[in-house]
Amino acid sequence: MFKLRLSLLLLLSVNFCYAQLSSKELSVLKNDLVKAVEDPKLTDSLFVKLNKLSGKTALTTAYLGTLEALKAKHAWNPYSKIKYVKASQKAMQQAVNMDKENLEIRFMRFSIEHFTPSFLGFSKNLNLDRKQIVKHYQHDNFGNADQALIKNVAKFMIESKRCTPEEVKVLKKFV
Repeated sequence: MFKLRLSLLLLLSVNFCYAQLSSKELSVLKNDLVKAVEDPKLTDSLFVKLNKLSGKTALTTAYLGTLEALKAKHAWNPYSKIKYVKASQKAMQQAVNMDKENLEIRFMRFSIEHFTPSFLGFSKNLNLDRKQIVKHYQHDNFGNADQALIKNVAKFMIESKRCTPEEVKVLKKFV
């Protein structure tokens, strides 16, 4: 179940780099993302490739933060796991600061924090991001998000069991 959700998160996030990648590179990236969930070397190579892009946007920064979270998943050393989670958290905060109203960035950060064990204390933005995501749905404010993303985010939010009954009602309209 975790693999499926993480794969979904990565696939939903791939359009971030579209402006900086050719259509062929984007196609390869989409295929590689699914594999990266279980392949630490591929995760590292995707991170290096994206980190070399100049003029990183808020979305690219968030995408790099997502890859840092994957690096934490793949690490065996507890110290390394914490280091990668902190780097992911820092990148995600930077992305949010660059574009506070971006549904996709808020969703990626929510997803990462949702799957991070709460006892580590790295899930401090869950409520804030949940409220911001639901606000997008309440106001039909989705920016450049396509219908598949809108539907999948709503579904994930409902399945996360972190939403209030009122928020679930709002989200269900989009599933």
